[in-house]
Amino acid sequence: DLRGLYDAVVLTTGLSADRRLGVPGEDLAGVIPSGVLTRAWNDHPDAAGEAPAIGRRVVVIGNGNVAVDLVRILAKGPAEFDGSDLSAAHAGALAAAGVETIDVVGRSPAAAAKFDPVMLRELGRLAQARVRFLGVEPDGSKLLDTMAQVNGHDPEGARVTVTFRFGWTPAGFAGAGRVERADFTASDGSGAALSLPCDTVLTAIGFDDAGALPRDALLAAATDDGRLAPGLYAAGWFRRGPRGTIPENRADAQAVTARILADLAAAPAGPAKPGRAGLAALVPQAVDYAGWQRIDAAERTDCPPGRCRQKIATTDRMLSVARQTGDA
Repeated sequence: DLRGLYDAVVLTTGLSADRRLGVPGEDLAGVIPSGVLTRAWNDHPDAAGEAPAIGRRVVVIGNGNVAVDLVRILAKGPAEFDGSDLSAAHAGALAAAGVETIDVVGRSPAAAAKFDPVMLRELGRLAQARVRFLGVEPDGSKLLDTMAQVNGHDPEGARVTVTFRFGWTPAGFAGAGRVERADFTASDGSGAALSLPCDTVLTAIGFDDAGALPRDALLAAATDDGRLAPGLYAAGWFRRGPRGTIPENRADAQAVTARILADLAAAPAGPAKPGRAGLAALVPQAVDYAGWQRIDAAERTDCPPGRCRQKIATTDRMLSVARQTGDA
């Protein structure tokens, strides 16, 4: 239907389902996928109820930027959320949790980790967290040199210790009803083992597709620059999988855009497609840009002290605000 209305349709829906580890104990209480947690912290309408409870001893599994995001949220004190859009309720719950230790564990060696150095440098500005990178030495690369620079960050009055451990593969979780221990084996095949006592495990190992679109079938004919079929393109995580920093995905978007422009220039002349007018008839209930602006204004107007906005957390409320008319 959309391809009948537009000269080019681009699929950029991303990936929304947390990838599973596939190890024993993964379904214990306290083992929480990162997508579930971040949707709750962001007051996303698809979040299922309240944010999962966090304990004092946290293990984060993953060597990418999502893992660093989790660490930054868990390690901040209440004052460090000033100016953000994290609700006071979530900030209060995090403060009450009293997180004391965060172990970040990944399979790869440090040099192969997928952290963005810019993200790691943010850890060196945390006011209440001491940070350690085990077994890391500077080698002239931006990644390892950044780790070495942040290693040993230890502000006065630090309440939480963050430890990065590399080269460990998850083997399973143990506990009586709730996770109490995370077990790992050495990724180098040496047979070495690591057990970390914990009451919370956060998995940040990537995402899969949970949407209705047949992603694999669509991508089977994809070109290197994102063309799936005449007039149909894909970009971002939908096309490339859950990898890459923002600059990498920006470059991907630029490549797809260049292909679209080239295809449009080469296309034979024909009758104009209806575009937005046809879309309004196809999806009459859609929220337009003016409606989005009303949602944005409402979130900013209701903003409590110390926050940049108060997010509207339900679809029904957002639609109600979007469809208001006049000054209201």
